[in-house]
Amino acid sequence: MLTDEGISLKTTYRLYGIKNCDTIKKARRWLEEHQIDYRFHDYRTDGLDDQLLQQLIDGLGWEPLLNTRGTTWRTLSDDQKATAATVAGAKALMLEQPSIIKRPVLVANDKILLGFSVDNYQQFIGGDK
Repeated sequence: MLTDEGISLKTTYRLYGIKNCDTIKKARRWLEEHQIDYRFHDYRTDGLDDQLLQQLIDGLGWEPLLNTRGTTWRTLSDDQKATAATVAGAKALMLEQPSIIKRPVLVANDKILLGFSVDNYQQFIGGDK
């Protein structure tokens, strides 16, 4: 979509996660099937910096971002799990081991959506069209 000045108003979506995650694969497939332009950011290959993580924490809170049900969490020592009880500790752990962040994270402008479901994606993206 273009404004009168020829400036594109099309929303740019950014999808964050890890490419071999099954939920990421489902989200990417859905976006592609619906011809939604997005840029994929793989924490493992593209990295995760403090600024990006802080943006996600500011938008979602640190507790929802911390995936305490996944394999990475289960392999942590009790001491490592205990450090995640505070925002500073959880943030340090997420920077050290990005696979502990719940996936996927979909960002559009100032909106952030955590996790994947068809209904949530339709609602999230539908408001931007």
